[in-house]
Amino acid sequence: MEDLLNNINHPDDLNELTNEELTQLSDEIRDFLICTVSETGGHLASNLGVVELTIALHKHLNSPKDKIVWDVGHQSYTHKILTGRKDKMTSIRKRNGLSGYPKLKESEHDIIETGHSGTSISSALGLACARDHRGSSERIYSVIGDGAITGGMAFEALNHGGHLEKDFNIVLNDNDMSIAKNVGALSNYLAKLRTDPSLRKISGEMGDLLNSIPGIGSGMFKTMDKAKDSLKYLLVPGVLFEEMGYTYLGPVPGHDIEALIKIFEQADKINGPVVIHVNTIKGKGYYPAESCPSDYHGVGSFKIENGESEKTKTNITYSQVFGETVTRLAEEDMRVVGITAAMPAGTGLDLFQERFPERFYDVGIAEQHALTLSAGLARGGMRPIVALYSTFLQRGYDQLIHDLALQNLPVTIGIDRAGIVGSDGETHQGQFDLSYLRAVPNLTVMAPKDEQELVEMIKTGHKLDNPAAVRYPRGEGLGIDLDYSRSEIKVGKGELLLDGNKILVIAIGSMVHPSREAIEDLKDNKSKIGLYNARFVKPLPEEIIELAQKYDYIITVEENSLNGGFGSAVMELLADNKLQQKLIKRMGIPDKFVEHGGQNEMRDYYDLSIRGIKEFILNILEGK
Repeated sequence: MEDLLNNINHPDDLNELTNEELTQLSDEIRDFLICTVSETGGHLASNLGVVELTIALHKHLNSPKDKIVWDVGHQSYTHKILTGRKDKMTSIRKRNGLSGYPKLKESEHDIIETGHSGTSISSALGLACARDHRGSSERIYSVIGDGAITGGMAFEALNHGGHLEKDFNIVLNDNDMSIAKNVGALSNYLAKLRTDPSLRKISGEMGDLLNSIPGIGSGMFKTMDKAKDSLKYLLVPGVLFEEMGYTYLGPVPGHDIEALIKIFEQADKINGPVVIHVNTIKGKGYYPAESCPSDYHGVGSFKIENGESEKTKTNITYSQVFGETVTRLAEEDMRVVGITAAMPAGTGLDLFQERFPERFYDVGIAEQHALTLSAGLARGGMRPIVALYSTFLQRGYDQLIHDLALQNLPVTIGIDRAGIVGSDGETHQGQFDLSYLRAVPNLTVMAPKDEQELVEMIKTGHKLDNPAAVRYPRGEGLGIDLDYSRSEIKVGKGELLLDGNKILVIAIGSMVHPSREAIEDLKDNKSKIGLYNARFVKPLPEEIIELAQKYDYIITVEENSLNGGFGSAVMELLADNKLQQKLIKRMGIPDKFVEHGGQNEMRDYYDLSIRGIKEFILNILEGK
């Protein structure tokens, strides 16, 4: 049998293939994806689920003239393969290699850069408006999952799109999953459509039957048609979308290329916006991913024969420590509730969920709601602990200010994946949280140097009567022995780890241990260098003022943007206390988005490693 994939370098190449050959191509792409991701790591289950859908879209459309907007973007691997990037797939998510998401600089076929969920309908609607302003005629398709469409921004866009009545099509990729199992009323509604597609057929057959009755049938049908506002709720699938101004088509089997192309052709003939409901299987074609799609959403390298990870974890992760700590707090305090936004396993709260299901809330992909829900719970006498990734907390910034901080409510936020997260790249780096959090009144902001300090800081936040945020990095801890009985930390109290007489290094969070190792490596100069673990970004420890007066130079180190970050806070503190004459140097992430690459690799690139910190200190010692 001919190897079709080797001859596909552009979407136009699909035009030469029969439907049977397109099916063969989908099998070849699926095998290629499994082999590639088993070596590189990446998003596996989501990409396996949209192979036929992606082929059908590119067969039907004329990209890049016609536009495809991928929501989130972690399902775009087949799109990359079909648009000339097949030979570069082995570099995906590696530094200077392909991004795991759509990327404007990679290809003219990548129309919109994405990485967070729920944005595609807004972007597609904007493209449709721009098309109409220009008087052009390109077709515009948004591809959004059933998890992403439950987010608030997607509803805002659906509402506006129905109002504007623009010609654009929304492909609803329904696999009953986001990262974790979907939750919520809309998910249940889609499940009903998914399991009972015969409803539309029944509705049509009833109309045909009534019209066939001599004499009275047509009148009965007209009466029924007038009563459609009540009947259609019983008979017509997709009524939610119809009521919002969309024509609803489907459900259609998402692994049948011929059926998909036919429904796309039908959609293009309809004036106004269309929702095309497509049923797919997440992880399709690879048994481990099909049976446990959440486990194979994002993976490292693995063995194809059994799906087992190639990497062996040696230490407990920060997320697991967080989950264990919150669970233990809940055993002691009935007021503790756990909240996350579609990330129970990713944040470590799956342990809490298993132990206290009645006190656990997975709100779906809805960070804004998660925070305001926690505000209501706090006002009702509970002690909510919310777990979010740093990059996704950005989506709830107004709620953090308006609903938590302004009312000074006792809610603790665990900020996972803070700092450089690695291979997911710009859209997922947690590089801004210290900058945007320290401006918020009433909020206590902490960052632990290791997993033991994380335990103590979660306890600290739980004891406070004001909102608190604890930010910690992605991945494994340092492997130290944990003592979950240790009590909370005094707010605004840091610790002097090393004393010196010339340079004071003030580090926060994940940068404390690399700073200590860098100083230890300096040997002959070690006695000249002090190291202070600030612990708190807000309030800053006041003892920094006294310590700073003993040293000639001060270096701040943070895994956060330098703009408005921890170093800026220290400089402001010293300036306010008339110590601005001190030579202060800041180490952190410069004013740019951090691209994808290995976590430690990118830290080293920005000198936030033992090597980088050591060289920085030496340059000051040597007067450079």
